Amino acid sequence: MPRRTISAGPKGRIALLHALAHIELNAIDLAWDIVARFAGAGLPDVFCDDWVGVAGDEARHFLLLAGRLADLGAAYGDLPAHDGLWQSAAGTAHDLLARLAVVPMVLEARGLDVTPAMVAKLEAVGDRESAAILRTIHDDEIGHVAVGRRWFQHVCGQRGLDPASTFQRLVREHFKGQVKPPFNRDSRDRAGFPPGYYEPLAAG
Repeated sequence: MPRRTISAGPKGRIALLHALAHIELNAIDLAWDIVARFAGAGLPDVFCDDWVGVAGDEARHFLLLAGRLADLGAAYGDLPAHDGLWQSAAGTAHDLLARLAVVPMVLEARGLDVTPAMVAKLEAVGDRESAAILRTIHDDEIGHVAVGRRWFQHVCGQRGLDPASTFQRLVREHFKGQVKPPFNRDSRDRAGFPPGYYEPLAAG
């Protein structure tokens, strides 16, 4: 995989933006997949409405990143990309709670943690255009984490499960990586995502 070093030269920034565009493209598919796969699971219509809205946001993010890549003389598809996000989706295709725990509540929440530092580095090398795009994505992703958390709690209520302990169990069962600090507590709090859910996972 190409290095994603943020530097004054375009090569590392192109690698970073390409990787983020790939994530956003996968996120479009994931939002539609959760509608198609789980819409018949006894959920109200607003469940579909929420994820259609997420899909629209992810498509807008992809277009912003693709446009910025074009500004830098590149295009999506120029570089290789990993399939980790889609592997996580495939591994949780059997259970809505597992999907919600791993994708919005771990992977998208991790984006809230790491994006502010990327924004600061881009601004430090004078790439305000890319920084502004990442700031927009970060702010929208707060809402996406909130959607995932809200429906996770809803389904836990339907099944008579404790949300925090169920989240921790499902992440340990289905997430291949580590849930590790530092956490962006401010953004996670804005998403209504309590630290009592994720901090015990970081502790081991």
